[in-house]
Amino acid sequence: MSFVIGPLSGALVAGGIYYGFSNLVESRTNRHREDLHTLSKRLITPPAEYDPPPPAAARIVMKPFMEVIKQSWNDKVGGIYALTRKEGERASSWGRRVLYGGDASHGKSTPSP
Repeated sequence: MSFVIGPLSGALVAGGIYYGFSNLVESRTNRHREDLHTLSKRLITPPAEYDPPPPAAARIVMKPFMEVIKQSWNDKVGGIYALTRKEGERASSWGRRVLYGGDASHGKSTPSP
């Protein structure tokens, strides 16, 4: 009788393992099938709540050539004026320091006794 119980219990355990794996494979397959169905529907009909980006032609900003030239010219001239002002301040500071002595960064001369 014990020779029948061993194979029967083995068959029962093997059947349980087979049923468990079969159920796992089936549930995952169904879940994947539902996910693929949802994704395919989203590809066919995009959601209405998202506004599409503007077309590429609308995103291109056209700058006339003369405007680019004028802007470049104005930047260069502005740089020259800023450099001239900075050098003038340095020369003025140097002159005060040479003539009056002391710290020229404050614009004040040191009093002489």
